[in-house]
Order: sequence, then C-alpha cells, then structure tokens
Amino acid sequence: MDVLLAALADPARWRLVCLLAERPRPVGVLARLAEARQPQTTKHLQTLERAGVVTSQRSGQRRVYALQPGALRELAGVLSGLADTAERAGGPRETFDRYGASLDAERSAAQEEGWADGRSFRFQRTLAGRPELVWRQLTEAALLAGWWTPDDLRVSKLVFEARRGGRIVQEYRDVEDEGGTEPVVGYAEGVVVDVRPGERLAYRLSPLLPDGGTAFTAHVDLALRDTGGGTDLDVHYRITDSMVDSADFVAGIEIGFGQSLDRLAAVMAAESHDTDSRSTQ
Repeated sequence: MDVLLAALADPARWRLVCLLAERPRPVGVLARLAEARQPQTTKHLQTLERAGVVTSQRSGQRRVYALQPGALRELAGVLSGLADTAERAGGPRETFDRYGASLDAERSAAQEEGWADGRSFRFQRTLAGRPELVWRQLTEAALLAGWWTPDDLRVSKLVFEARRGGRIVQEYRDVEDEGGTEPVVGYAEGVVVDVRPGERLAYRLSPLLPDGGTAFTAHVDLALRDTGGGTDLDVHYRITDSMVDSADFVAGIEIGFGQSLDRLAAVMAAESHDTDSRSTQ
C-alpha cells in the first residue's frame, strides 16, 4: 500500500492515471496530452507499473499502457474503511466534533470573570453493585484512577483523601503518552467537603490554568441510593469563581465527566459479572 500511495502522490503520475482511466494510450500520446517530455513520461509510467497501477504491452513500435482498476479499487476500499472508522456513531470523531461545537459556544460566552458562575450539570447512572461497592470506587484512589478520566486521557497522579477536609489532586495525560514525555493535559486540586459512606460524597475541585491560576471551582455532590441489588448515582456539578480563560475547561465538562461515569458503570458491570460467575461455580 505504501508503494501504491507513493506512486499516486506525484501530480504528474496522477495526471497519467486520469488519462489512462479514459482508455489505454501509447507513451507518445500520453506525453503530448500531459504536456510533458516523453522520457519523463516513460519513467512515471514505469513507476506506476511497478506499483501495480498500470500494465503495458508492446504493439509494433509502440508501447501501450492501460490502467489496472484492481489497485485503485483496493485503495478505495481501504480509504472507505478509514472514513467509516472515523465516522462511526458514538466514536471519538463524534466526540471531537461535539467538543469543538461546545468550545466555540463557551469561548464566545467567556467575556468577563464570573461568566460561568451558577452553571450546573446533572448526571445520573444506575450502577450494578450495592452502594458500599460503588463507594469504594468513589473514594479509593487506586480504584478511582481506573475510571475517573475521559476516554482519551489517563490518570498520571491521583490523591483522594476520603475524609472531611481531605486533599484531592488530579493529574491527567494523553492516554497514549505512556512515557510521560508530553505536557500534562490537566491538573486540578481540591478538598473533600462531606463524607457519608454509602450515601453522599461532596467535594470542591479547581482545575488549574497553564499559569497556575484557578480556572473555576467545581462543587460536586454525589448521592447514592440503594435499589436493592444496584445503586442509583446522582451527581450535581456546579461552577463558581470562573475566569475568562476557563472556557476550554467548561466546554469539556458534560462530555468528559459523562465519559468518566460511563467508565464507572462499565467497571461496576464487569465486577458484578465476575461476582456472579464465581457464585455459580
């Protein structure tokens, strides 16, 4: 495929491909139609033939070239597959576009300090597992690190002291930055406000701007309700102290926090499945 792409990348060779798509043609005619010298045209055709794009045969004193449709169809299939992958419903590209639209809206709205104060978001999930199991996922740093991040990021540092006044530190990097060589994507600090095991967890968390200033303060309140075999989780996320430069952070709240909770739901579902499997053995 690399050889094929390299052969087609040259504008002069692409012009020859277009001419041969119309009908087979000899070298001299191709050179004239392409407004090129015949030796150059011959070299381009030889490159295309090695790549499997064209074939040739001698007819008397002429060498006639014809297009090989199969190579182009193969390339078209690969390109179509790539496009389908990028456009799949609910995929990363869809999230990228949603975030882009949100970025435009929030940047337009961020004209002065306090611009996003009072904004709130609600998230609800029904989770497998009793409240005490969900509580562990919400409060134990080792478990939190497994889900408390959007899909395209990973937790590189996490401190969560599950007590009133306890310290919170979050650091994120790109999910593919395994060596930690790229810049930190996000960093936030906060404090735990209320702890009622199995019932309620509340904390304040402030993402930091690149200059170290506070982007805004998030007041997050998580309520758990036992459903008799599962847990209803209700999250209220409210913003105060918003700075103008916080627009990019605010734009990602609904998508990013929602993805984190989806990951939590998947973790709880897998844990519940493993428990059920062990109980039936």
